[in-house]
Amino acid sequence: MGDRHGIEVSQLVREFPKGPRAIDGIDLQVAPGEVYGFLGPNGAGKSTTVLVLTTLLPPTSGTARVAGHDVVREGHLVRAAIGAALQEAALDPLLTAREHMRLQTTLHGLSRADRKRRGDELLERVGLVEAADRRVGGYSGGMKRRLDLGLALVHRPSILFLDEPTTGLDPQSRTALWDEVSRLTREDGVTVFLTTQYLEEADALAHRVGIIDRGRIVAEGTPRALKDEIGRPSVEVVPANDGDRDAVAAVLGKFGESVPGLNQSVAVRMRGGESELAEVVRALDAAGLSVAQLRLHAPTLDDVFLEKTGRSLEGATTELGEGTS
Repeated sequence: MGDRHGIEVSQLVREFPKGPRAIDGIDLQVAPGEVYGFLGPNGAGKSTTVLVLTTLLPPTSGTARVAGHDVVREGHLVRAAIGAALQEAALDPLLTAREHMRLQTTLHGLSRADRKRRGDELLERVGLVEAADRRVGGYSGGMKRRLDLGLALVHRPSILFLDEPTTGLDPQSRTALWDEVSRLTREDGVTVFLTTQYLEEADALAHRVGIIDRGRIVAEGTPRALKDEIGRPSVEVVPANDGDRDAVAAVLGKFGESVPGLNQSVAVRMRGGESELAEVVRALDAAGLSVAQLRLHAPTLDDVFLEKTGRSLEGATTELGEGTS
């Protein structure tokens, strides 16, 4: 399934009538065999980018080549080279998984013998052999996503587009899908373009990450390199009394620059690193400020997003963990 071509995008724009620029002049390259994680909040332009790259939506301007083919002039060649599992799985609830496989392999022109062989192979690969003859309407969300992934692989595509594939899945289903994506790149050399709101998903799967906000790519690199740009840890504090928030902010401001916090917390990126945590606790105590929760955390991809955009990703942790007061 491997291919020597990946994805090349130059100054890509998609503007909707009477609407904003969903894609505002982005450039990106995805190498063959790479997993590229495309991060961003709802409305940032992730899904619109996927629709353009899969030829389902024409660009307003700019160029995009997928598997070596122009998405506008050579759409049929692009579609022959790619597989796509988009946000809404296009499954018929009255058909079984085996019937879905039979239909998909027929549409792709496989011979009768190859249809059964390929269908059985993929049902085993995505862990649906035991449920293969059950109607899909009774499947769980995770089973539907795995079937959708299997259907996208019927014709052995060289590039696979996954648009928020694990949204709404339980942790076990999410992990199973992650394992299959990793195996596709490792064993078959498939290039994967993955959009997600889950930071842990990008960290687990992506070789490189692009962060998009309001139609523009605001950061790009390996997960480690992006986190290293931030470098210093941050300390996050929830005051025991809501009225003390400004006072807590004043104390923390002595130790670093303010960064957006979650919920009712106050947060700063520490100039002196972890070694100053004890000083922070002493300073809060000296000011007579009671703390409900305190957490020190290393830089994350969400910190990168906060740094670049001033807001948090929906997929980031929304609550502070247990801390010390």
